[in-house]
Amino acid sequence: MWRAHRVTHDAPKQRDITVSSRQSKFPLPNDGLIAALDIGGTKIAGALVDQDGVLIHRARRTTPARESADVLLGAVYDVLGSLAASPLWERVGAVGIGSAGPIDLAHGTVSPVNIPAWRNFPLAESVARHPDVGHRQVTLAGDAVAMTAAEHRHGAARGHRNALCLVVSTGVGAGLVLNGSVHHGLTGNAGHLGHISVDFDGEACPCGARGCLESIASGTAITRHALALGWQAPLTADTVGVAASAQAGEAAAIDAFDRATRALAAGIAATAALIEIDIAVVGGGVAQAGEVFFEPLTRHLRHYAAMPFLKELRVVPAELGPDAGLVGAAVLASAGDSAVPVMLGHGSR
Repeated sequence: MWRAHRVTHDAPKQRDITVSSRQSKFPLPNDGLIAALDIGGTKIAGALVDQDGVLIHRARRTTPARESADVLLGAVYDVLGSLAASPLWERVGAVGIGSAGPIDLAHGTVSPVNIPAWRNFPLAESVARHPDVGHRQVTLAGDAVAMTAAEHRHGAARGHRNALCLVVSTGVGAGLVLNGSVHHGLTGNAGHLGHISVDFDGEACPCGARGCLESIASGTAITRHALALGWQAPLTADTVGVAASAQAGEAAAIDAFDRATRALAAGIAATAALIEIDIAVVGGGVAQAGEVFFEPLTRHLRHYAAMPFLKELRVVPAELGPDAGLVGAAVLASAGDSAVPVMLGHGSR
C-alpha cells in the first residue's frame, strides 16, 4: 500500500498509465518522438528525442533539491510544459523518465538520496497527470539504467549481449545488460554497484553500510582523499582540479585516482565474475579525466579479473556524454509490453 502525494496542478481525474519494467519494441510512427526527462539532484533536463537518439528540442531547469515535493514537481512540470510548447509535441508518442534513485518500478515511485522531499514520491503518476501528457504512456527508470539503455542502443555497449555501464560522478551508479536486454531487477535498482562493499572495514556510508564503492571511487571521494594526502587545490577543490594535478604529475592527486580506480576495478571484476560480462562502459564527470582515470583502471582490472574466463573483459569510455540519461529514457519509453499497470486516482490505495 502507498499514499499518493498531493498534486496541485489541474489534470484529468483518472486514467491508466504503465510503468515499464522491461525493454521491448513500441510501435511509434517513423517520425515519432519520445519526450524524455532526466531528473537529478542538480538539474531537471528534458528533450524531444527521435528514434535515432537525436535530441531535437531541449529544456532544462535547476533542481530545487531542498524545496518541498510540490515545488520540485512544479519544476518538472515547467520542463514538461516547455517541451509541450514545441510544435513537435504532437509527434510525441510516449514519455520516458530517468530519475536519481532508489526507485520502485512497481509503484512508479522515487526516493532520490539527494532530493530529501521525495520519499516514495509517485513520480510516474504525477508526470502522467500533467495535462499535456494526455493519453501517452509514461515509463520510469533509474538514471544509471537509463544511461545503460542509451549506451547499449546507441553507444559503446552497442552489439554486446552482456555489459556493465557505470556513471562515476558525485556518486557511482551502474546498470546491467543481460542476454541482450537492459536488466531492471525486481524494483528497478539492479546493478547498484556504488553500494557494494569493497572495504569491509571502511568508512561508514550514508546508505548504512561500510566501505561502499561509492565512498572510495566517486568524484567527491577522490577529492576528499587527495586533500587528505596533502593536495593543494589550485583554484577549486574538485575532481577536475585533482585530474589536472595528476596530469601534471602531483603524487597526491595520482594516488587519489589510483585508489579510486583500484576500488572500481575490484567492483567491475566481481560483477564480471558473477554474470560474465565482456565490457564495462564508464561515463560521468570523473571519466572525463581521460587517461589519468582509464590507465590505472585498466591496469588494476587486469589484476582483479584474474580468472581465465575473464580474459576478454575490457573497460571503455562511454560515448554519449551528458545526454545519455535523456537518450536512455527515450529508449526505455519504447517499451510496451511486460509493463506494470497503475491506475490513476485520488487519495490513497
